[in-house]
Amino acid sequence: MNNDQEMNILVFNCGSSSLNYRVYRCHGLEDRRVVITGKASRVGVTGTEPSSIRTVCSEEIEENIVPLNNHRAAASLVLRYIANHDIRVDYIGHRFVHGGSYFDQSVFVNEQTLSTLNLCQPLAPIHNPNSLSVIDECGRSVPNVQQYVTFDSAFHSSIPELVYSYALPKKIIKRFGFRKYGFHGLSYSYVVSEAARYLRTPLEYLRIVACHLGTGGSSVAAITNGHSIDTSMGYTPLPGLVMSTRCGDLDPMLAVYLMAAYGYRSEDLVELFSKKSGLLGISGFSSDITDIITSLGGEEKEQAELALNMYVHRLRKYIGSYVVALGGINTLIFTDDIGVRSPEVRARVCENMEWCGIRLDKTLNLRADPNGIFSLNSTHSKTRILSIPTNEELVICTEGIKLIGKNHETHR
Repeated sequence: MNNDQEMNILVFNCGSSSLNYRVYRCHGLEDRRVVITGKASRVGVTGTEPSSIRTVCSEEIEENIVPLNNHRAAASLVLRYIANHDIRVDYIGHRFVHGGSYFDQSVFVNEQTLSTLNLCQPLAPIHNPNSLSVIDECGRSVPNVQQYVTFDSAFHSSIPELVYSYALPKKIIKRFGFRKYGFHGLSYSYVVSEAARYLRTPLEYLRIVACHLGTGGSSVAAITNGHSIDTSMGYTPLPGLVMSTRCGDLDPMLAVYLMAAYGYRSEDLVELFSKKSGLLGISGFSSDITDIITSLGGEEKEQAELALNMYVHRLRKYIGSYVVALGGINTLIFTDDIGVRSPEVRARVCENMEWCGIRLDKTLNLRADPNGIFSLNSTHSKTRILSIPTNEELVICTEGIKLIGKNHETHR
């Protein structure tokens, strides 16, 4: 099968606490129709709300509350649903967060690449293992379907050396390959293009700060001429913003003290910093920003307020620093689940930001539909403020079509 023939591509987008999926019916790059779309939410999440899977197929919406202890279980249910509805799958594409120095472009999954992908597990400990478990589940459930992976850090390859380099001895950098990679690149690639289209402005005229605020991971990127010049995540997806269960920026000496004085092992620190910190660690009751906001008027309001304030403060600090790095901005983007669904977060982030031209229209902010692109800025704002739902799955699908086409040309 080549990319000029009709084919169905199942895309899995594995987040730290979610699993988005879509089946595209494709006929080349220009004709990509969604056959089925859905999302498994709160996968492995500790909180007050249960996990669930929502599916939209043939204009019918089905939502089921089911236990989802891990991403493999979620993928298994999705594959079973697709099979039960007789939906053909020709290829399966996956988002893979961190390929390190091993991968700089999309690849098919085979014995050799799978072995190398396994070497990448420690680079993104709450992402890469999840993706690998879904790849393994697909191989078990539909062994005859070819799989491929698309990597999340390619968008940030334009970051200059002075930004991606760490202030460590050169021999250490050279030996271990330490550098800032950055993530959420598929999302940034999509929303930046959508912003240019919506604003009817060429990318070279846009100086953008984009905020990818997810229910698991979150980051910020400074973008000019369509290219990333800095981003809040680093060698791994741990640093940067306060996230659902990740601490974000942290004094590295804390890790040294915990190991030296209290006997913490490396695996204990990974668990602590990646899965027990962030909003969950601060609040003590939930990793979900929606739970935090809902609890502002309840018995746990003090910890909820602290968690929300720390989340917003860190985000505002990054936005401000990137405004300086870009020499001023003309576009601010909010995307992913929290970015498009939480007017409370957007309002707090934009408060008292007139110094850099950011003025939010409170009415537009409350009315914004999370399913479409909306302008949120007041008429007096020098910066356009946009809420743009991301579509990483479409980017993964497009990468698959290109990869399949290259493979067909090679074997023609």
